[in-house]
Order: sequence, then C-alpha cells, then structure tokens
Amino acid sequence: MGGLKQELGLAQGIGLLSTSLLGTGVFAVPALAAVAAGHSSLWAWPLLIALVFPVAIVFAVLGRHFPSAGGVAHFVGMAFGPRLERVTGWLFLSVIPVGLPAALHIAVGFWQGMFGWQGSQLLITELGTLALIWFLGTRGAGSSANLQSIIALLIVALIVAIWWRGGIHFADIPFPPLPQVSLSEMSSSLAVMFWCFVGLEAFAHLASEFKNPERDFPRALMIGLLLAGSVYWGCTVVVLHFDLWRDQGAAASLPVIVVELFGKQALWIACTIGYLACFASLNIYIQSFARLVWSQAMYKPDSALARLSGRQIPQHALSAVILCCIVCTLAIYAFSINLDTLIIYANGIFITIYLLCMLAGCRLLKGRYKALAIVGSVLCLLLLVVPGWKSLYAIFMLAALWFFLPKRRISASPSVHS
Repeated sequence: MGGLKQELGLAQGIGLLSTSLLGTGVFAVPALAAVAAGHSSLWAWPLLIALVFPVAIVFAVLGRHFPSAGGVAHFVGMAFGPRLERVTGWLFLSVIPVGLPAALHIAVGFWQGMFGWQGSQLLITELGTLALIWFLGTRGAGSSANLQSIIALLIVALIVAIWWRGGIHFADIPFPPLPQVSLSEMSSSLAVMFWCFVGLEAFAHLASEFKNPERDFPRALMIGLLLAGSVYWGCTVVVLHFDLWRDQGAAASLPVIVVELFGKQALWIACTIGYLACFASLNIYIQSFARLVWSQAMYKPDSALARLSGRQIPQHALSAVILCCIVCTLAIYAFSINLDTLIIYANGIFITIYLLCMLAGCRLLKGRYKALAIVGSVLCLLLLVVPGWKSLYAIFMLAALWFFLPKRRISASPSVHS
C-alpha cells in the first residue's frame, strides 16, 4: 500500500532497529544472563545471534520484496490469504493491553530510581511519555529515526565509557573453555536473552518508508541486529567484570556500576539513558501499531483511520493507538494488575507472530531463503514451549480471532522469490 512518506535512510534504519532491540532489556538482561550462566553467558550471546540470524534474514528478504505498512500481517496475507492476514494483524494489536503498559512501567521506573516517585507521580509520567510519543509520531518516521539514532549513540557511548573507566581490555575477558560450558546453564540464559531480539516484527512495518527499501531495509535490519547484540555482549562483560550482579537486582547492577566508577552525580546519566532506551522501544512499537491500523483500515477508504495527514502520517490511527494505551494504563493502575504476568503473555504473542512470519517465508520464498524460513519455524516452535501454559493466551487469541473476524477479499496474490 502506498501513501506513506519514504524518508528513511540506512543510518536511520539502524538507529530504529538497534534501539528497538535494546529497549527495556539493555540494563536488566545482561545481569539476568550472568545469573543464569555466569561466565558462560559470554558464549551465549554469539550463539544466540547465530540462532536469530535465520529469522532475521527471512524478515529482511520478505521486507525487501514486499515492503508494506502491514508488516508481518501483509506477508502472512500474501502467503495464506486475507483471513489469516487480519488475524495476524489483530494478534499483533492484542499486545497493546498486555505489553505496552508493562514496558511503560519499566521506563518510568528509572525516574523512580532518581527521584523516588511513587503511585500517581509514576502514572502522570507514563501518560506524559505517551504524549511525547504521539507528538514525535506526528512529525514523521524520520523524526523518530533521528532521535533513536541519537539514543543508540548514547547507549554505545555509555558502555564504551564504562569499559574505559573500568580498565576493561579484551585480553582480560574470562572466556571459559568450551568443554567447561554447561549446556543447561546456556539453555537457561538463552531463554532469558531471546527477548532482547523481539522487535524485528515492529521494524517490518516501516519497510515501505525507506527511500530505497530493497537496498537499505535488509542492511539496516542485519547491521542493527549485530549492533544490538554487540551492546548486550559488552554489557555482559561489564556486569561479570564488576561482579555486582550477585548482590544487586538485575536492573540495578549497571546503574550501580556507573555510580561506582563516576560518582553519585552520574546516576542521572545512567537513568536518563535507561529511560530513553525504553522510550525508543515504546516509540517504534506504537508507530508500528499505528501503521498496521492504517493498513487494515485501507479496506474502508472512508474511515478516518485510513486517512493520512498533510505530512503523509497515519495520524488518526496513531491517536487511536495512543488512546487505547492510555485506557489500558489507567485500568492497570486502578486495578493494580501484576505486570510481570502481562509481559509473559505478551511474549507468547510475539513468538506466535514470528512463527507466522517464518511460515509465510516457507510459502513465499525458494532456495536457501526457504531453508532458512524452515529453520526459523522450528526455532519459533521450540521457543513457544518455553513460557509453558502461558503460551495458551497467544494460542487462544489466535483461535478466537480466526473464528470471530469476518473474511475480506483482497486483490493481491502471492509472489515467489528465490
């Protein structure tokens, strides 16, 4: 579907994807990986990147050949028809009530760490964050990309500064010999670390807004993936080097290291960068949701959700998504809903969406790309088992949407690429 302004370049795409992947996990996950596997987690990150690469390549190839604001739903529709396309789109949107409020809470937690805010103060900060995302979204994808590129540079600069001030050198990194690496510990850490690479599905919705999607979208995806993986590995080296993760909470270990190296006055820097990382992840997801809503509404051209603003932005769709986020945030605050449980439910939905994308790749692609899609499908099926019975939420949502959403007729037909 046309209409959206094509304004993204390679560097902007790298900034968008890398910050999407870093997001809420950059401070917490390296310490959690260290708790799960100790120094073996230094090997776990390269292994995880190797496992995620087939999935990322399939996303890149599909986005290159079929750039669309519909993202994964569009790929699935081309492969399996309009009914499953709508189901996939609504399945992705079902993350809003269970995932975004939890991510918002993690983001404002950094302000709580700095100022000790509680209750209504945090709620006001969450609503203010949503207002900022709405404003940024009305300026266009280029504005979001420019801001998130700056955030990515700040995150990298913080890790480099910690390495420099802490006297960390590559020669001193204690890689355990491979025969001594525990497979059970590696499996436990990989299960925790995989969630760092949830974000590819959101990035797919921006493929049509690249100036040259066939060239720059796959490059941005792969380079952004490697950059985010390198940052996570660098953070893991830091938490292992200072050995504070045994006594500190997972999210607190990196800020504590910053204070230890640079003094208490540097805490606000760490907390600000942590908040901005979370903000970037929230921003790309909300902008992606808006584009998905707009692409689905195109079936009813008279709908307000199908209209673009003068800047070629789906502003009405963005406002609808933000309003839904506000309602869900207020409801969770009013009823004191457990956010940890919500995150696990959202994870099941993300894996299901990844699985549907890989299955679409099996149908649409040929040759080595089809083989990678098959490998990705097997990986996603294995990951769907990890959350256990909580994956049933995603399966229930998928079944409910399949039975209750009406069919639609579309003119597009699948294409095959080798």
